[in-house]
Amino acid sequence: MKNNIKTSPIDVYSIVNNRIIEHLEKGVVPWHQTWTKAGLPKNLITGKNYRGINVWLLSTLNYSQNYFLTFKQAKELGGTVKRGEKSQEVIFWKWLEKEDKNTKEIERIPMLRYYNVFNIDQCEGIPKEKLPQVELRKNNPLETCERIIEEMPKRPNIVSKEHRAYYSKTNDYVNIPKIETFDKSEDYYGALFHELVHSTGHNERLCRRELLESKGFGTEDYAKEELTAEMGASYLKSYAGIPIEQLENNASYIQSWLGRLKNDKKFIVHASAQAQKATDYILNINQESKELDISDENKEAEIPLTYSEKERCEELQMLRLQKDNMTKGKQLT
Repeated sequence: MKNNIKTSPIDVYSIVNNRIIEHLEKGVVPWHQTWTKAGLPKNLITGKNYRGINVWLLSTLNYSQNYFLTFKQAKELGGTVKRGEKSQEVIFWKWLEKEDKNTKEIERIPMLRYYNVFNIDQCEGIPKEKLPQVELRKNNPLETCERIIEEMPKRPNIVSKEHRAYYSKTNDYVNIPKIETFDKSEDYYGALFHELVHSTGHNERLCRRELLESKGFGTEDYAKEELTAEMGASYLKSYAGIPIEQLENNASYIQSWLGRLKNDKKFIVHASAQAQKATDYILNINQESKELDISDENKEAEIPLTYSEKERCEELQMLRLQKDNMTKGKQLT
């Protein structure tokens, strides 16, 4: 059985989007599913973590341990996939090189692709020594939350001026009610994580367009930014080991996101990618040490952007400056 890698970006976006929609229509919000006990999804052979939307696609499968591998990898270990088991897609980006007909310069075009994996529980015949040992978490979740906050690079000021949680992009600070006003300490950290994810979009950090150019509630940018913050906060809560709260009005919440996903198949992939960048930033994971999704057949990997976040931020700032000056009837020199 060959591990075929699919190449059509439209097909891949549709596959991912339909998977998420299936879960939502069953009343399951993928980014509200914790991976604390089963562990962050990773490849059994390489030991590398899956990233972005793959975290939630694999976590919602609810296996006891989130270790996955391809059919070929299972065979190489002396095992096989059990008859009738279904695979799960893992997506990644591949850069294609194309020569510009006019300038003769080489352009690099990102192509979304995927390959298939199985959980170790779907396999049989794998030698026991090759299977992972169950590891019990020894950390204190609340202490881990504090450490995440304390060690965040360029952390915005955190104040308690008002009885509501929000991030001010104008003055770059997070307002959060005092911890004793929350029913549980975990709720306090969950709300704070949400606002800190928002703060990563500031032009001194990741310069996220959805935050900086949002026109407010009801707009596309606002919706993407909110989903980015929700996914990022859920990721950080699972990382720390605190529970992810389930909403009481879950049906209304789910319907609101179903509408977005059905109208834009790229919406969920984009938001989850931004959430991954945000959590990488908060957890101070450097670009060089990021763990990548790798296809064991072609050794393709998710490749970072070819220009730095700083350069991207400067480009966005220049575009905004140009727009402002055009509005004032002036031109940049």
